[in-house]
Amino acid sequence: MSTITAVLAATPSPSPTSTVPDVDVTPGVAGFIAIALVAVVTILLVIDMTRRIRRTRYRSEIRERLEAEAGGDDGVATDEPERRAAEEGRADVGDDTERG
Repeated sequence: MSTITAVLAATPSPSPTSTVPDVDVTPGVAGFIAIALVAVVTILLVIDMTRRIRRTRYRSEIRERLEAEAGGDDGVATDEPERRAAEEGRADVGDDTERG
């Protein structure tokens, strides 16, 4: 066991030497600006997509209510989107917390 310990102790560990300067490897200010721009554009696209999806859902709900009222249900169909959504397993219809 002492022979293995002596061999391991005698073997020098290589010291890290850098042949490429750090300035050539880092993205610098241009890379930071590019990534920041991509992040801002992504956030704006997500916000726009959320608004469009929400607007489409609200228009669909209003259209269904207007069709139900035109059909002569006299306000009975106000629960219709929630009932249909419950049958389909959706929980997002009828949730008024996001409106405002």
